[in-house]
Amino acid sequence: MANPDEARLHYPLADRLPGRGETNEVAPGIRWLRMPLPFALDHINLWLLNDVDESGREGFAIVDCGIDDAATRSAWEAAFSSTLGGAPVLRVIVTHMHPDHIGLAHWLTERHSSPQRDCRLWISATDWNAARSAVVATGGVGGEGAARFFGRHGLTDPVALQRVRERRDHYRSLVPRVPDRFRRLMDGTELTLAGHTWHCIAGYGHAPEHMALFCPELKLLISGDMVLPRISTNVSVFDAEPEGNPLALYLASLERFCALPADTLVLPSHGKPFVGLHERIAQLQLHHERRLDEVRAACHQEPRSAADLLGVLFRRQLDLHQTTFAMGESIAHLHALASRGELAPRLGDDGVMRFGCAA
Repeated sequence: MANPDEARLHYPLADRLPGRGETNEVAPGIRWLRMPLPFALDHINLWLLNDVDESGREGFAIVDCGIDDAATRSAWEAAFSSTLGGAPVLRVIVTHMHPDHIGLAHWLTERHSSPQRDCRLWISATDWNAARSAVVATGGVGGEGAARFFGRHGLTDPVALQRVRERRDHYRSLVPRVPDRFRRLMDGTELTLAGHTWHCIAGYGHAPEHMALFCPELKLLISGDMVLPRISTNVSVFDAEPEGNPLALYLASLERFCALPADTLVLPSHGKPFVGLHERIAQLQLHHERRLDEVRAACHQEPRSAADLLGVLFRRQLDLHQTTFAMGESIAHLHALASRGELAPRLGDDGVMRFGCAA
């Protein structure tokens, strides 16, 4: 395996991946779809669950959507004609506001609404508002504000900065619209899906207010991006919240999942369904502590900017899409150490923020 940590996880479905527009059953009434993404991370897992609305009408609930592009719409059309078999989509549940999760929410809810019944988006209020803002704003991973922010943290390559500026419409290109109305999910909200009760678990650091779904009776966790089997979840600081400390929030959120049973079947947004939740949480915690150790050691040698640390944290060639998230992660690790009082930021005469030993 490319990642030796995977050997300590169990994949009960092995390598049986859903084909385009097809689904695999992971439990009674719960189906797994796999949609393409045009990035290095080339897929997202989506979930179809049997559902019943207030009037007793049977249909499906969708968990997460994919980005809005022709390939994803085409894959959904194939799923509609095969798996759904004409049954209605009753609601669209979105774990968080990132484009691969909410991109087609507007299309799916409108397609399955009628004058008599609405197909509603269900999402945390924080992420609904964040998505609505991102559609009209230029920030985060692109635009002039992002370029200035990354420049302040040491990204000085003029070509890279220009390409960041040109990504001002990146979010809107993948999420052209967000539904005008929604149903609010909160920590502890209970939903009835596939004939069972599911509990919402709020998580922070990766997204403003991420919602995972856990079914105690089935021991199933739809983890979204909070717990992934093969890669570490992106935890970044971006220009909209330049003093943020998302890594501390993320690590605290991970602790909450330790209370779930060790034999929980985890349905992640990327990678394959797996058993080994506690093991994977321990792996993620160790991963970040090791990265923090490396950042601390480098900054104790001499003050470093976030850009200076890219080679320390990421030992591979990065494309632009990866570089923007890598910069955000580098800043997040620096902010975590600064919040612990282990490092201190200092703004240089060149306008670059560097972190060194705290006085």
